[in-house]
Amino acid sequence: MFKSLLPRLREKSLATKRPMSMADLMEDFWSEPFGALPNLFKDVGYPAVDVSEADGVVTVKAELPGIEPKDVEITIENETLVLRGEKKFEDEEKKDDYHRIERAYGSFSRCVPLPGKVKEAAAKARFDKGVLTITLPLDTAETAKKITIEG
Repeated sequence: MFKSLLPRLREKSLATKRPMSMADLMEDFWSEPFGALPNLFKDVGYPAVDVSEADGVVTVKAELPGIEPKDVEITIENETLVLRGEKKFEDEEKKDDYHRIERAYGSFSRCVPLPGKVKEAAAKARFDKGVLTITLPLDTAETAKKITIEG
């Protein structure tokens, strides 16, 4: 957890022109105890995806609950599937003296490497119960080319 706090440590040290002590670091941690938690999951992308391949077709399933299909853009760039979109802010719940929002909102982007070239014209996508399913037929026309050696 302290590893994720190091960038903040360096930033604060540069801003104050003095080295930051462990006490300063702990004060920051206790004043904002969960501020470092998103960094623990930096290698986990959003949306969560499952990628499979069978019979020359790559299938990508992405969990996108609460998102409308019109708010998602799908592109293929250099043998990479790119999902971009935005989760819109909904009505918030207010009760008595507190106000609580736990779900994340805002834009997202996820790149999924593909196992080879795909037939972009034959790609299909459908949305069902918050799961986006994309089917991408592999382009098998481009096979390895044998090069003869002269000599």
